[in-house]
Amino acid sequence: LGLRSFGLGTGATIAAAALLALAATGAAFAQAERYELDALDRWKKVADVTPGSEEAQLLAARRALVDGEPARAQKLANAFLERYPLSRYRADALLVRGDSKRGSDEYEALFDYEEVCRRYAGSEVFVPALEREYEIATLYAKGLRRRFFGTFRIVDTSEDAQELLIRVQERMPGSDLGERACMTLSDYYFDRREMLMAAESYRIFIENYPRSPQVSKARLRLIYAYLAGFRGPEYDASGLLEARAKLRSLQAMQPGLAQQIGAESILVRIEESEAAKFLATASWYLEVDDPISAELFIRRLVQRHPRSIATIEALRIVPTFLAKLPKTILDDAPDYHALRKALLGIDWDAMPADPTATETAEEKQ
Repeated sequence: LGLRSFGLGTGATIAAAALLALAATGAAFAQAERYELDALDRWKKVADVTPGSEEAQLLAARRALVDGEPARAQKLANAFLERYPLSRYRADALLVRGDSKRGSDEYEALFDYEEVCRRYAGSEVFVPALEREYEIATLYAKGLRRRFFGTFRIVDTSEDAQELLIRVQERMPGSDLGERACMTLSDYYFDRREMLMAAESYRIFIENYPRSPQVSKARLRLIYAYLAGFRGPEYDASGLLEARAKLRSLQAMQPGLAQQIGAESILVRIEESEAAKFLATASWYLEVDDPISAELFIRRLVQRHPRSIATIEALRIVPTFLAKLPKTILDDAPDYHALRKALLGIDWDAMPADPTATETAEEKQ
């Protein structure tokens, strides 16, 4: 319909046309202006963008996202990427499209963020894309599940969380973002009781970020992870040795913190556990009728842990097999007679009662 169909005269027609032209011009100018924050966090106009250009179309997609229209922003970003596959703004368009998808399906958004990180590591949007990957990985580490073909959130994301957090560290080593990713991954393993992985991750954190405010937390949790990884005297005790070394290092570097956590009492527990490991090994050799090897481990036990409970138990059973040993071994062995007299207060031929048997009898009564 023409303007005259509404009953407007010639003068009114010209005025209306002028108003429409001004409105269109204003809209065009609004879409063609680009602003950036300066050093004082003030918006500053940096350029006039030609309407209809690649940058103008990208700005339109960004504006739709800011206005709370993610579907429209995704549509505009899709059109841009299809129309300009080799554009210098492709990385920016991928970030916009990923942001538009994130609200409905963060896993789909990861594909766009990952393309930015892999193909456009030198772009200005590389760090923002990596930060978004870290945020999604943190949600996955806290238990958020993926949607099953766009429906319910039932797909496990534990492996996705680990992989994303490792990638963030690899792509920005030494950065604040890499530090946060390393600590998040370490805490993830620790909370899930995967102590071997937690110990390794905390160790990497201490090596890569020695001046971090969280390095004390990492040192403590590294010790706890080593201790928790020891499953008993019948298993590998390397974790105990590592925990003892880290505790002594902590006492040297941060004596106040070491005293606060009771480092001395923890060291006593470690010594007792290591002694129990020696006794368990000696008992196994006795079961397979190898008294020579059994005496070797008991010798190490009484020499390294003379005041431990395991040493008392070892001295209780020594007379049962010592007569089977060759004279050459007995000549180099400790004075078990004197040790039994000093620690147990009994003669060599006397057999002290088993404490566990006494406790069992008392319970029955």
